[in-house]
Amino acid sequence: QVNLVESGGGSVQSGGSLRLSCAASGDTRSVNVLGWFRQTPGKEREGVGGIFTLINRSYYADSVKGRFLISQDNAKNTVYLQMNSLKPEDTAMYYCAARRSTSSGVWFDDFGYWGQGTQVTVSS
Repeated sequence: QVNLVESGGGSVQSGGSLRLSCAASGDTRSVNVLGWFRQTPGKEREGVGGIFTLINRSYYADSVKGRFLISQDNAKNTVYLQMNSLKPEDTAMYYCAARRSTSSGVWFDDFGYWGQGTQVTVSS
């Protein structure tokens, strides 16, 4: 079992920045990808980006590429989502998720562990 706790959400004006954190605990050795997702009411959940924790390689959705950056602090079992140049359309509940090492999923598929989410609101 892996527990994920997000923090760092809030309200910001368009063009601003926020950094979200995702603290992982439990059997963290059983997962090898931590991802970020977002969802707004009435819309499908959207993958934002992820990081392969063992090789420190990240990937991003086209909608955030060049604006968002995922990093990790292995000593703290924490992954960060640095969000820059925020737009009103980035407003959503942001979730951290983890994929098991045994999964055959790719990119934004097959994430089995989820956090509770943190709200990000960007005003124009």
